[in-house]
Amino acid sequence: MSEEKNDNLHEADGQHETIQDETVQNENQSALEAIENSNAEENEDDSIGESHNIPMKNYEAMSMDALCDELSHLVENEKAMAIRNHVEEIRKDFMAKYHHFIDEKRDEYSHENNGDTTGFDYHFPLKSKFDSVYNKYKESKNQYHKKLQDNLKSNLNNRLAIIEELKNLVDNSDETIADALKHINDIRDRWKKAGPIPRDKYNHVWNNFHFHIERFYDHLHLDREARDLDFKHNLEQKQKIITRVEELLQEEDITKSFRELQSLHKIWKEEIGPVSKEHREDLWNRFSELTHQLHSKREALYSKLREAETDNLAKKKDIISRIDAVTKEEVTAHSQWQGQIDKIEALRNEFFQAGKVPIEVNEEVWSEFKEAVRQFNAQKNAFYKDIKKDQNDNLTKKNALVERAKSLMNNDDFAATTPIMKQIQEDWKKIGHVPRKYSDSIWGEFKGACNHYFDRMHAKRNESSAEENEAFDKKKDYLDSLKDFQLIGEHKTDLDAIKKHIETWKSFGKVPHNKRHIEGKFNKILDALFDKLSLSKKDAEMAKFSNRLEQLADGDQRQLQNEQLFIMRKIDEVQNEIFQLENNVQFISNAKADNPLVKEVNKSIERHKEELKTWKEKLKQIRSLKQE
Repeated sequence: MSEEKNDNLHEADGQHETIQDETVQNENQSALEAIENSNAEENEDDSIGESHNIPMKNYEAMSMDALCDELSHLVENEKAMAIRNHVEEIRKDFMAKYHHFIDEKRDEYSHENNGDTTGFDYHFPLKSKFDSVYNKYKESKNQYHKKLQDNLKSNLNNRLAIIEELKNLVDNSDETIADALKHINDIRDRWKKAGPIPRDKYNHVWNNFHFHIERFYDHLHLDREARDLDFKHNLEQKQKIITRVEELLQEEDITKSFRELQSLHKIWKEEIGPVSKEHREDLWNRFSELTHQLHSKREALYSKLREAETDNLAKKKDIISRIDAVTKEEVTAHSQWQGQIDKIEALRNEFFQAGKVPIEVNEEVWSEFKEAVRQFNAQKNAFYKDIKKDQNDNLTKKNALVERAKSLMNNDDFAATTPIMKQIQEDWKKIGHVPRKYSDSIWGEFKGACNHYFDRMHAKRNESSAEENEAFDKKKDYLDSLKDFQLIGEHKTDLDAIKKHIETWKSFGKVPHNKRHIEGKFNKILDALFDKLSLSKKDAEMAKFSNRLEQLADGDQRQLQNEQLFIMRKIDEVQNEIFQLENNVQFISNAKADNPLVKEVNKSIERHKEELKTWKEKLKQIRSLKQE
């Protein structure tokens, strides 16, 4: 049975003394070594193969939220070792994006604190969530490895015991040949099911087992019929394997075919016994040649993937250059910066969608990308820091006007003080925005001081005449009669009726200043009537405003001026709110368009823009009235 021994040694070591073409031999040997190395690695971990059923996604293109969700899904639903490649890829891409995000926040902090980052500390809840899920995965993996080591040790002891049993069968058994064949088949069956063992023991234990198998067949040559029957069975099994490898060469999924080839090599080597000498060399050479062909196809696939990665590298280099170009563009206004931010966001998304680059330059390209984005953010932050400085300067100027108005609000020399107070109001309008958190409070102080002064002035000047008192009595009676007025449901007729009531009310004339509250009661009734009309919300509001504006026009000009100041202030507030919301959107850079938070912010921006249109239309009306 020395020829069987040569066969097994040939299959174990990939060598055969009769192969004449040394070049072909070396090529086939490389392919075989690739198979053997893969099998030896997977021998310790049978569950690794399960990861092949989970497709690898483009994790680099995912946001941090999406990566965290993907990691949670895998950890909750898959075995630890089946997802290890996925998990490490997800963690690599998440941490790269996280460090980039933190760098941006650190830059913002630095710009706000004159370059000092000593107190920088940014809490990112998503990072804590990601770490928790990743730690759960690591714990599961550690438990698996502990169990694996125990199993490997137990399997090793089992295989060594099987070898001892085989040695005794060869050296000390008195069994008949028929019983011995049954016994050897039982041993081989148990050997196939014995499970993986430590990698460093694999070759030694396998060679030892097959050495004694060969010794058994050396003894078996005495019963040639039984031996030939076994050879025939083994030949049929190996021919089936060769046929299957020929089919694998035609498969489109090369990676899947190569994995199956690994399994077939393991079966050939560990589960099927030797064949007769006349078929041995040709059979093995055919199997080796087919292995080489499939290995070559796999190498061609990898070569194509490397070419794609090289193309992706060129794309990412170009994207970085375009980011640098945007950074160099001169921008001097908020609206322009919003456009620049949109450009950078689009380039960021394009970078993440570009695909993988060669691993040896991955870190370098990522660093260049981060630096390019950091330079852009540094310029952007510097611009908005200057805006903040301007707003603080405006706050100082407005505070000075507030103090001046307060110092004059109790002055009784109305003839001399009124022009000064009006000039203070004009100066106020010329000053730009202040920080949003101070806007309401400082406006309240200024408005309070101005109203206090002008209320005192008008109270002094207001003297109730007999005509104004008569007008009050008429309006009071008319107000009582309006309680019974009802709309009939015809839009034009109802609108004409409301307008007629307004004209009648105006015809009564002015009322004493201290009785002008009756005007408010009339306006409330009008508001209720307008609300019942089939007008849009905006049209109804503008109709109410037009009526109120006409009443103000009939009064003193101070109230009209105050209304204009109020409207201008509301315009400033709404514009500031829109500015803040748009600024917030650009910080949610990695979120998708259908993200609930992004959608809510965008809806709020649209609502404020509609509100801004209404206020501007009111301002236009009041200015037109003042020019008449």
